[in-house]
Amino acid sequence: MSDMWIVLNTAIAVLAVVVFIVRFRFNPVVSLVLGAAYLGLATKLGVDKTVDTIAGGFGEIMAEVGLLIAFGVLMGSVLQEMNAIQRLVGTLLRTFGPKRMPYALSLTIATVLQSIFLDVLLVISAPLARNLGPKIGKYGTARMATALAIALECGIVFMVPGVAALALAGLLGVPLGKMMIYGLILIVPVVVLSVAIMSFVFRHGWWNEEKDEEQVAVIDETVGPVDGADSDDELGGTAATEGTGTSSESTSAGGGSAAVGVAEKVRQEKQTRLVVLLSPLLLALVLIATGAVFEVAELSQPIVEFVASPVIALLFGLVGTCLIGRYHVGQQRVEKALARGFAESGQILILTGVGGSLAAVINEAGLGEILGRYFTASTAAPLLMVWVIAAALHIAVGSVTISAITSAGILAPVAPLIGLDPVFIALAAGAGSLFAVHVTSNTFWLLQSLMGQTTRGTLKTCSVGVSVASVIALLLIMPMSLVL
Repeated sequence: MSDMWIVLNTAIAVLAVVVFIVRFRFNPVVSLVLGAAYLGLATKLGVDKTVDTIAGGFGEIMAEVGLLIAFGVLMGSVLQEMNAIQRLVGTLLRTFGPKRMPYALSLTIATVLQSIFLDVLLVISAPLARNLGPKIGKYGTARMATALAIALECGIVFMVPGVAALALAGLLGVPLGKMMIYGLILIVPVVVLSVAIMSFVFRHGWWNEEKDEEQVAVIDETVGPVDGADSDDELGGTAATEGTGTSSESTSAGGGSAAVGVAEKVRQEKQTRLVVLLSPLLLALVLIATGAVFEVAELSQPIVEFVASPVIALLFGLVGTCLIGRYHVGQQRVEKALARGFAESGQILILTGVGGSLAAVINEAGLGEILGRYFTASTAAPLLMVWVIAAALHIAVGSVTISAITSAGILAPVAPLIGLDPVFIALAAGAGSLFAVHVTSNTFWLLQSLMGQTTRGTLKTCSVGVSVASVIALLLIMPMSLVL
């Protein structure tokens, strides 16, 4: 079969996936499987081989990251139930002060809190960020909304255990410890520079409070407490979250009944130090990083290799978080949080798996060998190409995870042929998938409503802000690929 025919059918398959999702509103999972099936048959793999490749690709990616995604989401759900995030934001405010709060909050969300499902983390943190806005000075709402958008989207694609980062690492065969280290090296300057640039343009007249913010009074709720705060402070931090409707305890019976429910939950909680609540998650990240250091240094220690393997490290983190949760909020609430986590992780697991199916069929069709003949590792073209593909897919589909996984899958076979380290393809795919978060994205509308912005304001803080981060990331990844 000619090279042009393979490239053409691959393009048709990807375009069909986009059309199914956007025009006909098919489920992304169904659309990706249909695209993979078409490509297999069109490139004459045959019925049996096409089906086997789709199933095999799904199973292979699940073997790589299935447990990691599940453990990460479950851990985040329990942390949510313990109100650890509200308390962390309160501590950050008191530690760094209002002026540095956008940077402190964005870096914390982007690096430490990526075990939490993105929409859940957004719904938890947005009311707190909104109430912090007026406290940090002029254009505070714009700065906090931008910092939140950049942190959430960058964290999910660059930082382990963000679900897209896990999926990218699995698809491209990148060791998870390596993905975490390189992602951390990249994400810190990307977040800081992006927030700084957006703060600069807001200060120079690019934000109109009358047109860019909803003219509704915001109740000044207490931001989560620092360690050792009393129950009244804890109640304030929790109330901000309850108002969003994220907790199963929330009801539509009115503010009075909701307040009673929140007060009851607070009375049930023991005053556990914040560092204790987050210690299992931090331990898991330290173990994974230790394993990566041992691998780079070519040191062999069976015990360290076992506990530092990502599955075992995150398992330790999950078990530790559940044990602390049983002490802090009780067994019943921990079980409820785990049930919620299982429900949240199901969709992302299946989506990641079928992304692996499409990537496997693309690989089997021979696209990687074709592209490998046109690129060399000494040029930035492969990284720019994967960024452009991911950006185009994201503009069309509106899903960061789908666009990152699909674009990485298309070019995954190229990496071994041209000698380019797959970690840079993973980072470039993640960076491209951040470009132009817009009205097809659920994150866009959540940020608009929860941060009290108009659509015009959200286009500035979310669409432009995250796009700035996307471009900065690409500009940093290119020299990194030549130096590291």
